[in-house]
Amino acid sequence: MRKMIVIYWICTGLVALLMGVGSIPNLLSSADSLALFQQLGYPAYLLPFLGAAKLLGVIAITLPGFPKIKEWAYAGLTFDLAGATYSFLAIGKPNESIFMILGFLAIAGSYVTYHKIRKAKMA
Repeated sequence: MRKMIVIYWICTGLVALLMGVGSIPNLLSSADSLALFQQLGYPAYLLPFLGAAKLLGVIAITLPGFPKIKEWAYAGLTFDLAGATYSFLAIGKPNESIFMILGFLAIAGSYVTYHKIRKAKMA
């Protein structure tokens, strides 16, 4: 059980780091984020919304309790990564989307271990 908790926190920490750090330039609508969004063809007003959603998702998966909210947060973070991956593939930049694999693996690891720990506590 202890091993599972350690794996959970490593994966969850990676998700929090990747998504949390990624949310800051979005929230601030930094010049680099605006340029990337323009290249991808997305409107600038979407940046702060995505940044806030990522930050709320990170908060939801790191706080104890709230299992339904955690489910939605995991789904939202996965959709964010899937959308980013698809966007890079759509504009012909597959190398940019390779980094997303780490995010998918971290989210999957966090999600699976969260449910294993939760199931063990309920038994």
